[in-house]
Amino acid sequence: MTATDPWHRALADLVSLSHRLPPDQLPVAINTVLRPLGATATTYLVDAEQRDLRPLPEPGRPTPDPLPIDSSLAGRAFTQVEVHAGQGPPPRLWVPVVNGTDRLGLLEVFPPAGADLADEAVRDGCRLVSGLVGHLVSSKSAYGDLLHRTRRSRPMGLSAELLWQLLPPLTVATPEVTVSALLEPCYEVGGDAFDYAVDGGTVTLAVLDGVGHGLPAVLTTSVALAALRAARRAGADLSGLVRAVDAAIAAQWRDARFVTAVLAEFDTRTGLLRYVNAGHPPPVLLRRGRAVQALDGGRRLPLGLPDERADVAEMRLEPGDRLLLHTDGVTEARDPAGEMFGLPRLADLAERHIGSGLPAPETLRRLSHAVVAHQAGPHLDDATLLLVEWSATAAASTEP
Repeated sequence: MTATDPWHRALADLVSLSHRLPPDQLPVAINTVLRPLGATATTYLVDAEQRDLRPLPEPGRPTPDPLPIDSSLAGRAFTQVEVHAGQGPPPRLWVPVVNGTDRLGLLEVFPPAGADLADEAVRDGCRLVSGLVGHLVSSKSAYGDLLHRTRRSRPMGLSAELLWQLLPPLTVATPEVTVSALLEPCYEVGGDAFDYAVDGGTVTLAVLDGVGHGLPAVLTTSVALAALRAARRAGADLSGLVRAVDAAIAAQWRDARFVTAVLAEFDTRTGLLRYVNAGHPPPVLLRRGRAVQALDGGRRLPLGLPDERADVAEMRLEPGDRLLLHTDGVTEARDPAGEMFGLPRLADLAERHIGSGLPAPETLRRLSHAVVAHQAGPHLDDATLLLVEWSATAAASTEP
């Protein structure tokens, strides 16, 4: 693709327009730069519950209906992170929109009349534009409400509104490793949270569950999350992170509040995993597609409760290993008859989805929906999942 290629020109024009672009004008800008090519596009964003792709409204154009992820060609393009062609009428290309490897939605591109949907130049051009759209969706979301509103099927509760602003993107990948997470329910969360950082070959992980429900639990978890990040960014080791969260919670409350957690560091150069488990369900190790071990070392009381133990468990992972972290809202979710979802069911489903070669975010989407389907009613607790894949092949599958 040369500097004079029309798709390259469209990309440059979108960059130029983006500097003073309000969030609600993003669909207009996309079609402005595509117009010289004779192409148009509709932008879809995935909803908070990861069930539908919801269109961004554009002034002067009718807004189409949301598209179901599990029963549409568009949904297949989203879940497989691949360009798919729809013969129409009219013919179109479904092009994944990601920020890095965090799945945000799709572009529905109607190429110029007579264009060959199999032409790699056309597909590469669409990928270029959609790649920039992914970055713009992420960056422009901080400046207005339309992008947030589009991704919601109903109003968000106060505690959920607070928590979602604190969480990192759902997925990150490097050439060696992928980290992906999901949190349910989306609109009325309690005290669950997750965090990660990828720096210099070290992946730092955290899954947290604050005691209680609603806003009080979220406030406790928020303090723990802030203390964790402040200590980590100051260079603290795992034991230092534990002490920092203990001190932060104790300094704010005197009513025995606490947060259960798994804190971990994984060195992608050596395979060394170090972790602390503060009263939390143990992570599950999957090796060669099978759940082989629950990591039950590094035990101490929940964070915020006095405990002088600072034991850090260690183990050596193998290339291709996966680590599944979760909160008790996953395994303790009950169906109408009272049967828990359970760790064996979680491990079995994880094995099946991983064995089918799904990207990590799609594996978690299906696991999370299985928990929701099992419960068949209102959530009694948050259900958070975090999956780490130490595999170059798996990491590559998250990229369009």
